[in-house]
Amino acid sequence: MLLSAGISTAASAQAKMTPGTVMVGGAAMYPTKNIIENAVNSKDHTTLVAAVKAAGLVETLEGAGPFTVFAPTNEAFNKLPAGTVETLLKPENKATLTKILTYHVVAGRMTVADLKKAIKAGKGKATLKTVSGGTLTAMMKGPKTIELKDEKGGISTVTIADVMQSNGVIHVINTVLMP
Repeated sequence: MLLSAGISTAASAQAKMTPGTVMVGGAAMYPTKNIIENAVNSKDHTTLVAAVKAAGLVETLEGAGPFTVFAPTNEAFNKLPAGTVETLLKPENKATLTKILTYHVVAGRMTVADLKKAIKAGKGKATLKTVSGGTLTAMMKGPKTIELKDEKGGISTVTIADVMQSNGVIHVINTVLMP
């Protein structure tokens, strides 16, 4: 009974949203707002928002872009070894934090369709150049799921795709990517 009530509430809330709006972390992500304006409302991305602020990247991600952001959830950050996030948020680690965060950003707007096209063209893999200067490898896991492999061999899965923003697109991921 409770479950069905939750689903109908979400469905009715979604029915009132403007076209192109996606729910992330319990909040509507409006395609008319920029990456920062939307991300601050997602309860699943409070760690990411705190990290972006600590790294001084708010203005950049509010800029014209376009950007493709692979946005790790709070759960993704919680998978890191104990104390990692707290250490990265310290002012003396700003350069390292900035490198990790910009490793999650690709210049341009890459939708899932664009990623799939690049993966197909690359015969199963697409190399994405990140803003940090590193590379991510995108590949398909099954017919619909996109995975990203970082330079350390870590794998992250896109769990919510094509969250359109006024200055790009967000793809929610379940693991922090490491350069």
